[in-house]
Amino acid sequence: MLSVVNADGTTETGSLIDDIVREGARRMLAAALEAEVNSYIAELADQRDERGRRLVVRNGYHQPRKVTTAAGTVEVKAPRVNDKRVDEATGERKRFSSTILPPWCRKSPKISEVLPLLYLHGLSSGDFVPALEQFLGSSAGLSPATVTRLTSQRQADHKAFGERDLSATDYVYVWADGIHLRIRLEEAKAAVLVVMGVRADGAKELIAMADGYRESSESWASLLRDCQRRGMRAPVLAVGDGALGFWNALNEVFPETRHQRCWVHKTANCLDSLPKSAQPAAKKAIQDIYNAEDKEHAAAAVKAFAKQYGAKFPKAVKKIVDDEDELLAFYDLPAEHWIHLRTTNPIESTFATVRLRTKVTKGAGSRAAALAMVFKLVESAQARWRAVNAPHLVALVRAGARFERGRLVERPEAHAA
Repeated sequence: MLSVVNADGTTETGSLIDDIVREGARRMLAAALEAEVNSYIAELADQRDERGRRLVVRNGYHQPRKVTTAAGTVEVKAPRVNDKRVDEATGERKRFSSTILPPWCRKSPKISEVLPLLYLHGLSSGDFVPALEQFLGSSAGLSPATVTRLTSQRQADHKAFGERDLSATDYVYVWADGIHLRIRLEEAKAAVLVVMGVRADGAKELIAMADGYRESSESWASLLRDCQRRGMRAPVLAVGDGALGFWNALNEVFPETRHQRCWVHKTANCLDSLPKSAQPAAKKAIQDIYNAEDKEHAAAAVKAFAKQYGAKFPKAVKKIVDDEDELLAFYDLPAEHWIHLRTTNPIESTFATVRLRTKVTKGAGSRAAALAMVFKLVESAQARWRAVNAPHLVALVRAGARFERGRLVERPEAHAA
């Protein structure tokens, strides 16, 4: 592709370097699509009709279309496949569908993730197109009508998510936290209440998300009651920080669920009660508690911490000793799960990117749209969440299996057999 370069290094479509990047992206995408089609045809080369002719062959190219990617907008001619095979179950012709570039695709998922961030930064939907056009070199696939439709669709998706049936999914562990994102929420409701869970198969999943008061028992109770109404069972263990609102609500809605306090929050609160000179050694002593070999060693580490700091800093020691049972609850579960259960890090890490990229906006905006945008960002991140270690043990936890020192204790009848 030849481009006319002006004296200042720019071209008709922007700068020369941008043109090179877009051309490289176009060629790489074209090569990937060709390789995908060739692989598909090669795998089905033995599929032939009664006259010995191949049932799956190349059939030229589709009409060119523009696709907006992180590298800019590129024009693509996707190869076409003539698949003459018939599905025996439906009687319909089978069709080749590219996993790289589906027929409906006009922009990459990364571009879809950018739109919620722009809204949370304070841009109105009408500003999206010129803002992105400056960076992508084109506004193809991003007309104001398209952006408005996507915004409405995200709100509909968030509403459907908040009304879905939870009875078919068993959440064995849950994390709960109130995240302050400084997004377009009413000042009085500055927190996004988030509940994440681990399914019986070990996969992590967003359960519920709503705005509310972080410290309010009623806000948390309303969220948990809604989950219960939609069929959610009481989890075995809930992990959260020291906010009393959540724990009071949990006792009301799911009284049988055990409590696990977040060690990250507890460590920070404890160190705040100590002079800076004592904080490094105290932090190491606290780490010895939650990194202990088992619950007995952890309890011994708590006593050592109390003995070392109790005389001079009783307030700091009280924060650990008073919550010892809830801080050490994770030790009664599989050792492979300890690293996941001793903190609310799964929620914190998920919202870290959103928190860093959002700021207070002058316009109040739409509360529903803001929550929908946050939901879509989390939904995109959810696809990259890693399952807990040893996922097969999660179902045993739900079944009431007993663990000692992090290892499964065989039932007496198992030994007898």
